[in-house]
Amino acid sequence: MELNYLEIFGTFVGLIYLWLEYRASIYLWIAGVVMPAIYIFVYYDAGLYADVGINIYYLIAAAYGWAIWMKGSWSKAKKKAEADAPDELPITHMPLRFYLPVTAVCLIAFLGIAWILISYTDSNVPWLDSFTTALSIIGMWMLARKFVEQWFAWIIVDIVCCGLYIYKELYFTSGLYGLYSIIAIFGYFKWKQMMKAQ
Repeated sequence: MELNYLEIFGTFVGLIYLWLEYRASIYLWIAGVVMPAIYIFVYYDAGLYADVGINIYYLIAAAYGWAIWMKGSWSKAKKKAEADAPDELPITHMPLRFYLPVTAVCLIAFLGIAWILISYTDSNVPWLDSFTTALSIIGMWMLARKFVEQWFAWIIVDIVCCGLYIYKELYFTSGLYGLYSIIAIFGYFKWKQMMKAQ
């Protein structure tokens, strides 16, 4: 296996991202810009075209997430002008009214991405690639809204990606996603505690 230094650097940034996400730190969005910028090249080289697309989406979603989290900070700062530092957007449960639309978007994205990969690329893993991409779209939106249930989407994505990247011989990235899947479980409980503490 040829040593891919870009993949190793992306893995390092991914660990920082994971730590910041676990802590629900607004600074995760900085790593959320750097990491996908790196992985666009890594995944293109590996022929994971849907993952290239999802990382372009991640770049855009990172800007959106930063704005949403900061908006929560600004609105609370207005209400609490005497505070030394503004509070960030609070962690909440995803409202029930979102479940049906989110499921529909995920299914449509999954089938649409799979069709594109099968019809227009040489991908040899179109179904798994499109599944993780569609679920990641939903997970990133949920993270941007700071819904605690976002961890469930990431647990599934991380486990599937771990196996997929082993198959594609992206061993550092596979190890990162294996770690992600474990930390995501702890992250869910951490966010639940933080939510109660709010």
